[in-house]
Amino acid sequence: MAAVPWCWGLAVPVLLAVLRYAARRLRSRSAAESAALSRDDDVRALLVTAHPDDEVMFFAPTLLRLGKAGARLAVLCCSAGNYYSQGEIRKKELEQSCCLLGVPASNVTVVDHRDLPDNPSVEWDTQLLASFVLKHIEANNINLVVTFDAGGVSGHANHISLYTALRYLHSERKLPEGCRVLVLESVNLLRKYISILDVPLSCLLPRDALFILTEEETEQARRAMQCHHSQLLWFRRIYMLFSRYMVINSLHLLEKTTLTTSGVKE
Repeated sequence: MAAVPWCWGLAVPVLLAVLRYAARRLRSRSAAESAALSRDDDVRALLVTAHPDDEVMFFAPTLLRLGKAGARLAVLCCSAGNYYSQGEIRKKELEQSCCLLGVPASNVTVVDHRDLPDNPSVEWDTQLLASFVLKHIEANNINLVVTFDAGGVSGHANHISLYTALRYLHSERKLPEGCRVLVLESVNLLRKYISILDVPLSCLLPRDALFILTEEETEQARRAMQCHHSQLLWFRRIYMLFSRYMVINSLHLLEKTTLTTSGVKE
């Protein structure tokens, strides 16, 4: 009977050692992938989010790794996060968080439009949203856009609206020549909350970019999340500890498709 706990006692450190080794290998690979994105041209990357705190809750690995590779970073947040009438507070928190993630306040823009409300049940108008995003891309000569995929990570209607708007711009060829779009992969609930334990799957599954933070960078991301004081309820503190999005981002290039007037891919 004593052999069972002894085996488990041996298995745990072995598993942790394997995971640390895999994490080191993948961090090196993610650094190479971020460098490859910046190698051919001067990357001017725009992160398009729906609310203040999206930039760190979901995209911290992307911002930190692209910044380390030399990309110029900007954030376009498409609402002030005013669901609980905290919009002005959250704008300031966003700037503080972005500063820790390597994005200067001058490169942070918040769209505070009455028809783009912070509301998990509201799908934003695609044409209106696309016009704001495209104007910002053109004005800042952006050549890499990062946003949510069709799942929006959490299924939030505002997140999904961003994907729909970028997909529309991409499929209708309205984006500037050479402007690429990377969308953040939505994963199932189990993978979402196993943090670094998701490293092996992230390695095996296909993606176009993979960014994994070092322990030091992970702590940097957590400090950025702490800037959002108004949002640090108990469940978000748990999220900071266990969510893979605080450590790992796997992204895919937006596929080349066209949309019919009904919104169906052809």
